[in-house]
Order: sequence, then structure tokens, then C-alpha cells
Amino acid sequence: MSMAPSSANDPAVLEVTDLHVEFDTYGGIVKAVRGASFNVRRGKTLAIVGESGCGKSVTVQSVMGLIPMPPGRITKGTALLDGVDIVRRKVIDGKDIRGNRIGMIFQDPMSSLNPTMRIGDQIAETLHVHRGYSKADAFKRAVELLALTNIREAEKRAKQYPFSFSGGMLQRAMIAMAIACEPDLLIADEPSTALDVTIQAQILDLLKELQERNNMAIILITHDLAVVARMADDVVVMYAGEIVEKGSVDDIFYRSAHPYTLGLRAAMPSESRHVESGLQPIEGSPPDTFNPPPGCSYFARCPNAMRLCERNPPPRFEVSPHHYSNCWLHEPGAPKDVDGLYFAEQP
Repeated sequence: MSMAPSSANDPAVLEVTDLHVEFDTYGGIVKAVRGASFNVRRGKTLAIVGESGCGKSVTVQSVMGLIPMPPGRITKGTALLDGVDIVRRKVIDGKDIRGNRIGMIFQDPMSSLNPTMRIGDQIAETLHVHRGYSKADAFKRAVELLALTNIREAEKRAKQYPFSFSGGMLQRAMIAMAIACEPDLLIADEPSTALDVTIQAQILDLLKELQERNNMAIILITHDLAVVARMADDVVVMYAGEIVEKGSVDDIFYRSAHPYTLGLRAAMPSESRHVESGLQPIEGSPPDTFNPPPGCSYFARCPNAMRLCERNPPPRFEVSPHHYSNCWLHEPGAPKDVDGLYFAEQP
């Protein structure tokens, strides 16, 4: 686990502020992301965590311009890439930032790669479009990138089609494509979900190695807290389209300040937990995003909910420097006897 969270004085590669994303459906308007704000700094890894459907992937896909519009739309917010708002402008200095300044590893490499094109050609296409390489030079560089991601016999593999690759090799090929243009920011959306434990560890180690080599920022989207502990410097916890807690990785694991974060930790397998006790699931279901609750989104599932929480959305409380929680329990006068929850030290 990281012991060196990024400094607030370091310049942010990407800074997202008050992002709101909606989708028009036959059943009404889905409010998928509601006021998300975060930043990620060069050479650091920001993890976005939460259960399925909480808005993690939609948040970054909307910033990248990868959600269909319509039915999707960004109703509010900015996303500054080195000071340029890429919500409204995807081309900087005549070049599309996608695949160039920002690389992305998608959840399912099998469905993200073109089954009719050779692996090397797909990687080379990125270099040809964004860097102006000739086809021969681009393919040569594609072979080098496959070798860099620890694919053996890279020249032979570059001439093969996706069906010839295992799941782990496909993920490595996706990484090679994502880093081809040496991006400032790499977005990894569940990069190890479909892989076995051994291959998962190799992929995560590879991402760390490439980050150190290129000093790039990484946004890691995952529901796996073990991956967060291994990779992240800073963490944001999302629930029902909102960020409910953010801080360093040590804050989130050792000083959890939101009941939802405590619930995620309790549901995580642990060597210290007795087999008889089992995992502790979070009872209930997330709220309806067609009609989000007027107060705290976690109210219906929170074991520490108060009457205040039902109708009043909690503000952002600073628990400690750079550690924030959206929970009324941090209001002065609220109960402070919640087992496991971290509170700011009173003066």
C-alpha cells in the first residue's frame, strides 16, 4: 500500500469539477453521475471504487466523449486537461486527445479489439493516426510495444489475430495500444477483472512499471479493494453517481470516514477474518437513479442513518487535510460512537 500520497501542490494532469451526466431512456431520465469532482497528478494513480452501477465507468467515458449523445449528455461540469476543458473540446493543437494525450484500457479486450485485423496493425494504426508514422515504422514500433508488455515472440504475435491470444495476452495488447503515444494519462477500466490471480498480478505490476518509466498519471476504475491497495495513491469512493469519500489510499483503508466505505471493507475477503464469520454484505440495493433520494443516497442502507439524512443532502466535510467525507455524522453534535468510523480530532 502506498505511503506517499500525492501533494496538493503538484500540478494536476486532469481536474474534473462538478460533473453531471444524464441519459434519456423510455423510463425517464437516468441521473448517472451527480457532481463528481476529483483530480489526478502526474506519476500518481487515482482509484475510483464502488459497486457495479455506481457511475465509475460513465464518469471517465463521458470525459473522454465515449458515451453516445443522445441519449447521454453532460449537463454540467468541466474536465481540465492541463488547463483545457476537454468536455467541450477534444482536439488540442490539431490533435484528438483520445489515444494521444489520454490512453484507455477497456474492460473487455476481446470485444474492444477488431477480430478482423492483426494485433500489430491495430497498435500501428494509433501511431499512424496520431504520430504520423509510416505504416512500416508504425508496425515496427508495435512489435517493440508488444515486447515491452512482456509478450514473447512479439514479431510473430504482431502478425496474429485476436482469437490467437489468451485473455492475459489480449490485455497486454490493449495496454500496448493505450501507451503507444506515451499518453500523459492512462485510464484503466477494470483492467484485471476477467483474469486469473497470477495474470492479474502480472498486469498490475506491468502498469506500475510503465507508469514509473513514463511518469504518467493513471485513473484505475475497479470494485476490487485488493487492487486499490496494491496500486493506488489516492482514492475516490462512488455511490449512486456521487463521490461520498476521497483521500489517500491510507485514509480510505485505515481511516474510513463514510459508512459506505466501511461496508465495502467489511465485504472484502481478509486473512484476519474467521471463516465462521464470513463476509458481511451491504444489505439492500442502491437507490433508483431515475429519482434519486433528496437526502443522502446511502440513507436506506446505512446502519447509522439519522432522521436528518433522509431529506438533507450531506455537505463535504474535511476529516483531515485532503481527506473528505459526505456524511452527516461529521457534523458537530452528531453521534461519534460509530464503530470503525474515523472522525477528525477535536481541538
